[in-house]
Amino acid sequence: MSTAPAISDNEVGSSLETAQSEKTTDGISQVVSFRLANEEYGLDIMHVQEIILMGDITEIPEVPDYVCGLINLRGRVIPILDLRKRFHLEAGMTTEHTRIIVLNTSGSTYGIVVDSVNEVLRIQPDQVETPPKGVTGMDSAYIKGLLKLEECIMILLDINKIMTREDEMAISKNNGSNGMKTVAP
Repeated sequence: MSTAPAISDNEVGSSLETAQSEKTTDGISQVVSFRLANEEYGLDIMHVQEIILMGDITEIPEVPDYVCGLINLRGRVIPILDLRKRFHLEAGMTTEHTRIIVLNTSGSTYGIVVDSVNEVLRIQPDQVETPPKGVTGMDSAYIKGLLKLEECIMILLDINKIMTREDEMAISKNNGSNGMKTVAP
């Protein structure tokens, strides 16, 4: 599988703004692609709030091992998940390409740590297939579909399944609040 180069933060931000402002009435969806271990993954752009540089994360005790901790994002405390650990992949090194993708879903905001962000893709519905039965490795509950690209197959993630209600409760219990409320700057 070929390795797509990481794009610059300015290119990602510009692509996100453009993609989120466009209406997708012609059946085209948009996906933010990112790298994790040696695979390409994608997320529905409508759940992506922003992409930020890796920074200091405040650890909290007694949470699942894939919960890195909390960050203060412009006055809002949000939990950060390590997708490598969530998917039981080998730990990776933080590099200059490591990013946090901030997501909004089902009334929650949280971030996921990824190795690099590649691009925003416009896709047609016929490019997405249902995962075959018996998919092994990563828990298939996280997989929304498989995107057929010219050079590879990208795993589309179901963002609503990555952070569970139990995760939210563990974070809020150990943070002394709900872990998702706005705090004074």
